[in-house]
Amino acid sequence: MIIQKNDPYTSPSFSFSNRLRRQVWNCIWFLLFLPSPRPFHRWRALLLKLFGAHLGNGVHVYPAAKIWAPWNLKLGDHVGIADGVTIYNMDIIEIGSFSVISQGAYLCGGSHDYNSSNFQLFAKPITVGEHVWICAESFISLGVSIPDGVVVGARSLVIKNISEPWTVYAGHPAKLIGKRTRNQQ
Repeated sequence: MIIQKNDPYTSPSFSFSNRLRRQVWNCIWFLLFLPSPRPFHRWRALLLKLFGAHLGNGVHVYPAAKIWAPWNLKLGDHVGIADGVTIYNMDIIEIGSFSVISQGAYLCGGSHDYNSSNFQLFAKPITVGEHVWICAESFISLGVSIPDGVVVGARSLVIKNISEPWTVYAGHPAKLIGKRTRNQQ
């Protein structure tokens, strides 16, 4: 997807077809997704699916959520994506069932190689397990995997994989601050 060994100062980092697809999606997002009433979750799910997103049942993506490439999005059942969330998914971002991404969170699937003379763009997937809560304004970096049941505290920075499920992480960078009780409902 990303053009390698190009000169980003004079040429694009993505193919023409990729850029065209993103522009069409941006127009649809602006004209039909963003102004849609908050309760119209099925409408927004339909728009995302039309652009290649894989969505489970009962997904709630709110109108002011910004998704860079719907075709790189996989959501399980009953996932909530709040207003103000940015999903910068140059690579696959997968979010497991019953997970919540709160307002202002940023899932960043791309970066630049600062050792490269042209700051080569690269991408890595992000995987979020089931029953995870990414709290408000948290930043999840590319290549990160978050296991089931984890809570990432508000305004936290997750730059490495979290290994232990059903825990609570917070801070800059995020560190283990507690464990969760797994309730059976």
